Amino acid sequence: MSTGPGRVWDLPTRAFHWLLVALVAVQYASGEFGWPSMRWHYLCGYATLVLVVFRVLWGFAGSQTSRFGDFVRGPRAMLRHLAAMRGGGAPRRAGHNPLGGWSVVAMLASIAVQATTGLFASDDVSEDGPLVARVSAATVGVMTRVHAWNRYVLLALVALHVAAIAAYALRGTNLVAPMWSGRARDVEARPLRFVPAWRALVLVAIAVGAVWALVAWGEAG
Repeated sequence: MSTGPGRVWDLPTRAFHWLLVALVAVQYASGEFGWPSMRWHYLCGYATLVLVVFRVLWGFAGSQTSRFGDFVRGPRAMLRHLAAMRGGGAPRRAGHNPLGGWSVVAMLASIAVQATTGLFASDDVSEDGPLVARVSAATVGVMTRVHAWNRYVLLALVALHVAAIAAYALRGTNLVAPMWSGRARDVEARPLRFVPAWRALVLVAIAVGAVWALVAWGEAG
């Protein structure tokens, strides 16, 4: 059973999504082309880490469609969803479907790896992450290599994400508009629970404090 326009995504989840899009774009531009500067690369990296920490916390304490327990499913659920898609009978779920859920997890994991390894990365010339002085040269080398190679993993995941959105659009399903407005048409009817926005503010404060403390500890070394 499908419904008319209904609320699907809460404001914190939507804000997270679009802020992350902007931050990843600036980090790519600053890391690859030096635009606007490497200082921006660092600052956006810290902000990205804040978003990742927040999203992990929100995945357990947020609104229903934002919780990992709502969209992370096992292999059987993914296979059933793929079979239904091939048959043209897959209902549009309010929230992430089983396949999209694992896409979210993969992208979040890759972004977390990129932001974390950047704290320990060094170009051996003029640019060092804030935690370089806190670990051995061997660890710095490993982290720098992972930071360099994981960007290709992340770019591939972003490309797959965009391709999936385009594929759904060709099938008549707009996935971008609901992530902007929070509301979606013709989704599978099910009761959804939304939590108050102040909870997100508390979690953001925790994430900011944790990342600030980590960076400050590194720079004090």
